[in-house]
Amino acid sequence: MPHPEQSTPPVAHLELKATLLLILMGLLLAGTVLYVLYARGVFEPTQRLTLIAENSEGVVVGMDMTFAGFPIGRVRAIELGEAGNARILIDVPRKDARWLRESSVYTLVRGLLGNTNLRAYTGIPEDPPLKDGAEKPVLIGDAAAEIPRLTSAVSELLQRLGALTAPDSALGLTLANVRDVSEKLKGPGGALSVLMGNEADARKLILTIERGNALLARVDGAVARLDGMIGRTDRMIERADAQVLGDAGLMRDVRATVTELNATLAAARTLLAGVQEVVGEAKGAATNARVATADLGVLRADVEANLRKLQHLLDEISRRWPFARDTELKLP
Repeated sequence: MPHPEQSTPPVAHLELKATLLLILMGLLLAGTVLYVLYARGVFEPTQRLTLIAENSEGVVVGMDMTFAGFPIGRVRAIELGEAGNARILIDVPRKDARWLRESSVYTLVRGLLGNTNLRAYTGIPEDPPLKDGAEKPVLIGDAAAEIPRLTSAVSELLQRLGALTAPDSALGLTLANVRDVSEKLKGPGGALSVLMGNEADARKLILTIERGNALLARVDGAVARLDGMIGRTDRMIERADAQVLGDAGLMRDVRATVTELNATLAAARTLLAGVQEVVGEAKGAATNARVATADLGVLRADVEANLRKLQHLLDEISRRWPFARDTELKLP
């Protein structure tokens, strides 16, 4: 039996609800777009910076310009200038524009893997701030451009290294000479054969050294004997000093003799003064012979006694001091 058709009740206000749903979806989409634009800084106040480069290879719209690793600007457009150079238009938020100065430097660095970085550097923070719409040159550094030059330098280095390590090169000849010197060092002559050039001269040098050692041994013996002689001489000098300058030495006797001689000379001076006085009295007595005749015998006896004393004194001087030659005494 056929089933009876079941009818569904119609939805009330279906068109209105569909319209409201579409409006809500449009609002959500518009809000999402606005939020994305806000997050991307579309509504943030910015100032324009134009960088002038030789070419814009690697630069794309939307690429960030960094300062100290932080993005402070975004590329909005790339234009071709009238002079055939590239003009890179960058929007910099005003809150981040304070990091840029009139003396700031801008670089465009291309890496080996194709990545390109746009950077800004500020060396003097006290300089005037960057003006809106300023145009600045950009320095380009391409690491890939250095690869051909680097490859050429490496190739040249390898060629020079191959020429340096060749068997007929200076280094090869030097190594061969070093090998020969090492073999000679291991030989019987050792280092002497290397220094002298042949073993015969090395043997002569060894023989000369041995003779020199023997001569030094004989010199050492002679020096030892000379030291013994010098020691005996020193002892003889010490004994001579003791005999001459010691307490019981010759100098003591000489000093005693000199002392006695001085005393004897003083007595002689006194005696000579008495003789001179007697002679003077004799001269005075000669003028008056009659008066002095009675005293002449006594005066003669006194003179003879004084002469005998003086002769005894001279004999004593000659005995104690035998260096005198003239022992004659002349009376005045």
